[in-house]
Amino acid sequence: MQHTKHDQTLSLAGIYQAASLVKQIANEGKANNAQVEASIETLFRFDADNVDDVYGSVAGVSHGLKLLQLHLSDKSSQDIDITKYVISLVMLERKLSGKKHVLEEISKRLNKIESQFDFFALNHENTYAKLGQIYKDNISTLGPKIIVNGEQIYLSNDNNANKIRALLLAGIRSAVLWKQCGGSRWQFLFGRKAYIEQCEKILRSI
Repeated sequence: MQHTKHDQTLSLAGIYQAASLVKQIANEGKANNAQVEASIETLFRFDADNVDDVYGSVAGVSHGLKLLQLHLSDKSSQDIDITKYVISLVMLERKLSGKKHVLEEISKRLNKIESQFDFFALNHENTYAKLGQIYKDNISTLGPKIIVNGEQIYLSNDNNANKIRALLLAGIRSAVLWKQCGGSRWQFLFGRKAYIEQCEKILRSI
């Protein structure tokens, strides 16, 4: 399947959305539930027909699109923490891509979680705990670990910590998708204008 700049932009926005939500939870102890669920749901869209469907719809990643557009359009508006998380997620995807056995283990455990949705909904703390454990067992070992900055009162809360790890896992899912769509570091550095134009075009359609 030939992927377009539209597909690349959506998946890149998915990375930014996950990174932004991680920062919100770490600093405020909460984030927009609909945005969190839209990001987490991407982990269970195994057989989506297209990139739009991975996010449910383009609206599912609208927060990430707005953030991506802002970061690329105005350097003074760039958030250091979010930028750091995005870079780290892309780097972790590169490390993960060469480890087939780890990818298979993650896929197996995600399928098991999905099979239990009749008992524990996507946004149930039990689901976040299991997703957080997947991250700890399979991603944290790849190194270097992503250091999340925030308020200790929120970071020390187990449910927040699990939700953060789940969102980081979702960010890696979007990084995998971005790479599959032909995204690369060079395109990000030299194709900013095209990404900004796509963000504007997609946001107008929502």
